[in-house]
Amino acid sequence: MPMSTMSANFGNGSVLLWMLEFFLFVIWFWLLITVFSDLFRDQETSGVAKAIWAIFVVVLPYLGVLIYLIARGGGMAERNAKQAQQMQAQMDSRIRAAAGSASGASSAEQITQAKSLLDSGAISQAEFEALKSKALAS
Repeated sequence: MPMSTMSANFGNGSVLLWMLEFFLFVIWFWLLITVFSDLFRDQETSGVAKAIWAIFVVVLPYLGVLIYLIARGGGMAERNAKQAQQMQAQMDSRIRAAAGSASGASSAEQITQAKSLLDSGAISQAEFEALKSKALAS
């Protein structure tokens, strides 16, 4: 590209206009993904309403996204917070279950597990004795 053409493009603002259009498109696409994820995660909205919203957003994309944000934007934050709390509760329960199963085993169960490891050859006799004494101590 000759230097004069390049400077002409910079000079009349077409590069800045292109950058603005590109960033507006990225923002709109991000909003579209946010709207669809909120729409399909909402368990209180019926399937028919979801289909109508989806058709509206696809047929009239910019207007559809803006109207969705105006009509249902207030609940989006609440639904996201509710989902985050549910995910945190699930993770906490999984962690508690894993910690409980590891430390909640009785001494007899721990010794039985250690014996099966010894029989399979996964641990040595000395390691078995160490696990056995640890289980009996707890």
